[in-house]
Amino acid sequence: MNVQRKLEILADAAKYDASCASSGTEKRDSRNGKGVGSTDAGMGICHSYAPDGRCISLLKILLTNACNYDCLYCVNRASSNVPRARFTVDEVVTLTIDFYRRNYIEGLFLSSGIIRNADYTMEQVVSVARKLREDHHFKGYIHLKTIPEADDALIAEAGKYADRLSINIEVPEEASLAKLAPEKDIRAIRRTMGRLRLKLDEAKAARKDDRGMKADAPRFAPAGQSTQMIIGADAATDSTILRMSSNLYGSYKLKRVYYSAFSPIPDASRALPLHAPPLVREHRLYQADWLMRFYGFDVGEIVEAGQGPGQGMLSLDMDPKLAWALRHRDRFPLDVNRASREDLLRVPGFGRKAVDRIIATRRVSSIRAGDLGKLHIPRNKALPFIVLPDHRPTLSLLDGAALAERFKPKAMQLGFGF
Repeated sequence: MNVQRKLEILADAAKYDASCASSGTEKRDSRNGKGVGSTDAGMGICHSYAPDGRCISLLKILLTNACNYDCLYCVNRASSNVPRARFTVDEVVTLTIDFYRRNYIEGLFLSSGIIRNADYTMEQVVSVARKLREDHHFKGYIHLKTIPEADDALIAEAGKYADRLSINIEVPEEASLAKLAPEKDIRAIRRTMGRLRLKLDEAKAARKDDRGMKADAPRFAPAGQSTQMIIGADAATDSTILRMSSNLYGSYKLKRVYYSAFSPIPDASRALPLHAPPLVREHRLYQADWLMRFYGFDVGEIVEAGQGPGQGMLSLDMDPKLAWALRHRDRFPLDVNRASREDLLRVPGFGRKAVDRIIATRRVSSIRAGDLGKLHIPRNKALPFIVLPDHRPTLSLLDGAALAERFKPKAMQLGFGF
């Protein structure tokens, strides 16, 4: 099989993994004449967006889609009837360098099916990164998928060459993982996450102790670790999913939890649902995740746990911040010129940058309704929840049911819009 055909198969096989953003990586650039590649934005094969808005392009492939595991939700599972292919280490290295030189990509996202055993697979993945860094002086972004049961020395070496490491927890409940992916062990996954956190903490401490001489400090995955959960492959509620995410952020200091809506696959097991969940559910989970990480919300505030149909689920009709505000009308309206930053962050339509602009502006002048546009704040979304010198919401605007109906037509307009 030629390399072009392998690329077609193994790039397609990698598309189900969502955890491939490059946010948090250290800046490196080969334009100084040393090394190949750059982590700056540009055109590419697989686009990923960092929280600061940068768009980065990655060559996103599997080393092989042959796998010893038979995870029911995976199109590359051992029992799946799909074309199989396998790159050699040198083929991946050559592809990456060639694509870089043509300015197609800015980095590599490399995962793999389990071949032989965890150590052998991890050794092959690490060999790609080692050759890129040491033999070709590759300065671009590298994201490697970690194999949970791999030897600790291999994990350490992976962090030496990669910008980010990830290990997918797949589903939030241990019982579901045992049912859908019997070869995987949630405890092994968590142990590996814990090992990664320790190594990340050690590298961070060494950089601090080195009095700013970062070049001499040990390097270990400067963009941290991430994971992915599949949404809709089991009966887990949004509350369960978000509580797991909150635990992962707190326990392992993950940079990101990615949510990937289950996609029906050929020859699927009867244990899997027949249909994919609505994509807007995935989007609402990302919005809720954002609220937890950057807006000071707890899981219990965003979605209430409960049993029965519809319980423990985010609203599909409106973003979770707006839904929270409508449930807590007693917290509003808020005086924009006097409220704390923490309270301002809870106003629908107020993003973090907008709140920073509000605080900077009100130090020198009072903010009025006409200033909202200049501060890039959506007036229609914010006005029912705020007080300004020339604006106070009417009683009709303060009615929660009327507000819910007012915002309902915009239910399917995606976008964070906090």
